[in-house]
Amino acid sequence: MSIKTAFVFRLVYNLGTVFAFVSLQQVKSDIHIQLINAKQYLYPLGKSTMKKITFGLFSTIWMTLISLNAHAAWYEATGVATIVSSEEVARVHALEDALYKAVNFSGADIGSLSNLRPFLEESRTEYQFTNHEVRYILVQSQRSKGNKVEVRARIDIYPSATGCHVSQYKKTILVGNIDVASPQQAVMGQIYKVGDDFSHVINRQFDQESRSFVSVGTTDYDIDRRNPERIKMIAQDTGAQYIIGGVITDLTATIESKLLVDDVINRQFALEMQVYDGKTGNEVYSRSYREVAKWPFAKTSQIDTRSARFWASTYGEMMLRVSRNIMLDMESEVSCKITLPEVVAVFGNTVTMDLGRVHGVREGDRLQLWHTASFIDQYGLPRNKVSQSEITLTVSRVYENEAELTVDQPNLASSIQIGDVMHKPL
Repeated sequence: MSIKTAFVFRLVYNLGTVFAFVSLQQVKSDIHIQLINAKQYLYPLGKSTMKKITFGLFSTIWMTLISLNAHAAWYEATGVATIVSSEEVARVHALEDALYKAVNFSGADIGSLSNLRPFLEESRTEYQFTNHEVRYILVQSQRSKGNKVEVRARIDIYPSATGCHVSQYKKTILVGNIDVASPQQAVMGQIYKVGDDFSHVINRQFDQESRSFVSVGTTDYDIDRRNPERIKMIAQDTGAQYIIGGVITDLTATIESKLLVDDVINRQFALEMQVYDGKTGNEVYSRSYREVAKWPFAKTSQIDTRSARFWASTYGEMMLRVSRNIMLDMESEVSCKITLPEVVAVFGNTVTMDLGRVHGVREGDRLQLWHTASFIDQYGLPRNKVSQSEITLTVSRVYENEAELTVDQPNLASSIQIGDVMHKPL
């Protein structure tokens, strides 16, 4: 994919001075260079002067074109969504789908999409943004086919090289069990295990598409905010820096009775999600999600929530969209928090840490060491303390999930302890 740019140059002769005004506009066409009335303005300057000016202008054109091609591009993507409550809502979901595909393909920060969602609710054909990797969205076409809405959009993206997913190591995350708050709401379809199966979907979403997180799997242990010590223990056992917990609060359904056709069943899906810090056990982030979708199954049928039939249905598609939004919100809210690889072994001048190739560790990376300690405060509560040291380490060997580092100051290696953490300077 390349940028196709039109350059319009106006050469104006005024009081013996030639001014060049350059207007850059990205359009879907080949490169055009138009000199408007250049001859009559440049003629009094002489051929040699005109050649110098023309050469300088074309050099500027070429360098500008190279710069633009290196930093920006048009992407064309098509998004699809199912019509549930209205065609307008489906249009928003389809546009979000197209935008996600384009940003994900371009390598830009997918976490920044959460900030754009509210603006897409306006029914427009063009969207323009500033101070964002997505600069411009043009809705080229929209059509409805059956119960689907398809939106084709052209998106102008300027990927940044300074995003958190570029400069930091990936964070490890564990997906906890997701309970159903009111099991009686799961009677229709007998989907009592929908929470457990949805946690596996979230785990797969992070595992396959996240830029800032690496999932270490799921757990059946109860994730309770009132028991931070248990959360810390689970995180330590699994090697997770963050743990996701949640509860499904609404699975109720509304039935529209029809006389000559089948009843239409619309079913709610509401989720309360929390994210916990594995080092402290404290909640660091929470969010609520609510969607509604058509329930395409018979009221008395028993549905297997692990089957392809369920996840390919309109209700399953909605839940997949929620899982993607969970990942995008995590990318937006948590990805820029510091990643702290931990010292798990010390042998002489060599240190082993708990992050490796899958987390983005590369041979030659240089890290700063921070000493950790714990103490009891004046109220008898346990506290953690982290203090920066003068020690730096260089990655000498990388494995799949861990890495070996060499201490740059061998005389200080004896002060390094298991449990100390490191930080990769930006």
